[in-house]
Amino acid sequence: MKEFTPKLLPLKKDIETKEILKATTLAHRALAELKGLANSLPNQKIVINTLVLQEAKDSSEVENIITTYDEVYRSDISNDFINSDSKEVQNYKDALYLGFDIIKTKGVLTVNHIKEIQATLEKNDAGFRKQSATVLKNPSTGEIKLIPPQHPQDIINLMANLAEYINDPTLEDFDSLVKMAIIHYQFESIHPFYDGNGRTGRIINILYLVLEGLLDMPILYLSRYIIKNKSDYYTLLNNVSFHNGLNAWIMFMLKGIEVISKETIAVIRTIEVLMQETKAIILEKKPKIYSKDLLEALFYHPYTKRVFIEEQLNVSRPTATHYLKELASMEILRSQKIGKEVFYIHDKLFNLFKHM
Repeated sequence: MKEFTPKLLPLKKDIETKEILKATTLAHRALAELKGLANSLPNQKIVINTLVLQEAKDSSEVENIITTYDEVYRSDISNDFINSDSKEVQNYKDALYLGFDIIKTKGVLTVNHIKEIQATLEKNDAGFRKQSATVLKNPSTGEIKLIPPQHPQDIINLMANLAEYINDPTLEDFDSLVKMAIIHYQFESIHPFYDGNGRTGRIINILYLVLEGLLDMPILYLSRYIIKNKSDYYTLLNNVSFHNGLNAWIMFMLKGIEVISKETIAVIRTIEVLMQETKAIILEKKPKIYSKDLLEALFYHPYTKRVFIEEQLNVSRPTATHYLKELASMEILRSQKIGKEVFYIHDKLFNLFKHM
């Protein structure tokens, strides 16, 4: 197989067929509903934190980095990584938050920003590939599916072109969601880094939606859709390069945006209902400990511990301990000693994400 070098962007051809325009409308409708619902929440950090952890796990799973929900949550709250896969998931979360901060403060996503994100993800500063021999293989059969650009200068030129395409909306008059699909394909076909390309590419998806104003926070994650359709994802991605499959690829990505937007809307609404049910239980059984801040603290993370309640509610150690014991007595939380620490687990919240 010969080396494949993708063409520079923009495409300079019309690809927005009636089918793609219809799919774009449906995806935008679902995405707009998600954005509106998220913005109506009294504390958006609740959704951001829990969904970011979900995405970190799912995006890592696409790369066969497998860890359990229990390992993810325990590692996140204790910063004591149970295994290397849990550390990889935490690195993804850190990289995503870094990218989100860049978008909100800088308003652009440059080549150097993409390098920073990948460096945070992989915990190295190797930067773009400088040596040849990188090939993309079918993980099941070992068959070589793509030989990406091998010359370092080609990678540099292609990434500079991609960054310009990301940040300059005048280069191509396509819908933003269509452009997101093109950007994802282009990045994956360049494959600029030694490691972490897939996860970096999925972070770029999220950041581009925020950059375009389609979301105000990073809460739409396509990794779950990719896991469920993994074979189609890789086949369609490869077909863009060799079988004129761009339209089918765009349709796949648009459908993913629609599906995951609707699923995320359902999750947020379930969290809202669960919060109201929890509020009612506390007010009925232990009204003296109820506060809005305490309720929100219970939904910030499926795991918590005394020191977090102290910090989030600005209360003393005895008061935080009292709150947690009372919540455990109402079976809202379940205490569990792990090593030397006592954790309090919100089982209903934990199970919500476990069964997504």
